[in-house]
Amino acid sequence: MRAIKAPNKLFIKLLLGFWLCSSLIIASIGLLPLLQQSHDRAPLPPQLAGLLANIAERLQQEPNLIDSGFLRRWEHQRAAEGKPLRLYLVDERGQVLNTHRVSRGLRSFLLMADEASRPISHQFRDELIFGPYNFKVNDTPYALYGRLPDHHPRPWFFFFIENKLLTLGMAILLSGFLCGLLAWHLGKPLASLKNTADALARGELNSRVDSKTTGRNDEIGQLANAFNSMAESIQAMVLSQQRLMGDISHELRTPLTRLQLSLALARKKGQQTAENERIGYEAEQLDKLIGELLELSRVTLNSREAKVQLGLAESLSQVLDDAEFEAEQQAKHIHISIPEELELAHYPKPLSRAIENLLRNAIRYANSEVILEAKAFKDKLLICICDDGPGIDETELAAIFKPFYRPDSARERESGGWGLGLAITEAAITAHRGKIWAENLPPHGLKVSIELPL
Repeated sequence: MRAIKAPNKLFIKLLLGFWLCSSLIIASIGLLPLLQQSHDRAPLPPQLAGLLANIAERLQQEPNLIDSGFLRRWEHQRAAEGKPLRLYLVDERGQVLNTHRVSRGLRSFLLMADEASRPISHQFRDELIFGPYNFKVNDTPYALYGRLPDHHPRPWFFFFIENKLLTLGMAILLSGFLCGLLAWHLGKPLASLKNTADALARGELNSRVDSKTTGRNDEIGQLANAFNSMAESIQAMVLSQQRLMGDISHELRTPLTRLQLSLALARKKGQQTAENERIGYEAEQLDKLIGELLELSRVTLNSREAKVQLGLAESLSQVLDDAEFEAEQQAKHIHISIPEELELAHYPKPLSRAIENLLRNAIRYANSEVILEAKAFKDKLLICICDDGPGIDETELAAIFKPFYRPDSARERESGGWGLGLAITEAAITAHRGKIWAENLPPHGLKVSIELPL
């Protein structure tokens, strides 16, 4: 027989949160009328009961006073003495005999008195109504009620009973506030998980969910701990793979060096054939490829060097001089705009290599002009490198930063290379916690943008 699975903690939090929120509001609104009733309604005080009894006894002794206006004259006399009191004589059918103007408060009180088992008094907003005192005149039953102008301070929460629309609006706001607190309590750790996942997707392999989230005792805390374990495993595997690539590239240098040495000895002995020349050329290409792989591995692993607070123009001075010389040799113009006061904390060698790769590509493919511009805005640094070359097919823009990828579109593969230059560039920018992207310029040309934190 399968065991019944208990609800998880997150389910209980959601259930109790919304249930308690709605129950609290419903109970608060539902209890207000009961509180008002218990506060306003009370047993008939002895002095008021005695007053009604005296009037009833007078009417029993002189039945003709019922129709003679006695009650009205008596009320005027009381008003002249500064003790205003209204009396209402009600027959067995519930009709008020001594007046045709019956207030809404009196009608309500008549209904309350019918439901009550004994004489009561009830405090309305500006008056106190009390009764009934039941008596008979010539075997005809009557009931006597009284009304006094009276105003008693009432508890502040009775304000909500008298203003129902305002009470409803405040109940909605309170419900929204309580549910908002619950949503914030659940949403904040989820946002932390999302931010950490985004950081991992950007290549920041050391990103982890914060300790406040992992310290929770519910499913979100368990998920955060599992996420951190996954991130640690991914980081370990990626770093292991990158180290393996670097180690293999480094180990390939030894047989390659022996091959180059053998070729040099063969040339020295006069064994200079076309085949040897081809082997020498391929060995040279293989040496450059291994160098690129080692550089990619070094930049990706970011070998624990410290960032330096340095001016961007100063850090790139040698790269910019070389780029200007190379552009001049190809009869192309390069325009550089980097403010001298622009400084940031960065790794000088990886950033210089990244800008150098982009400038060389731009100079190679430009028709006549290359532009390098750097500017700061808020807490970001934006570096843009533009050329007026053929550009790249839109479907390949996102792939050009992948290792060993060379676009087979506007920029032809005949230029050589192994597709590692832009991969090294992206690895260097990622090490700075920055972003890099490419876009075509109308009518032709390519723009590569780099965004770095200041």
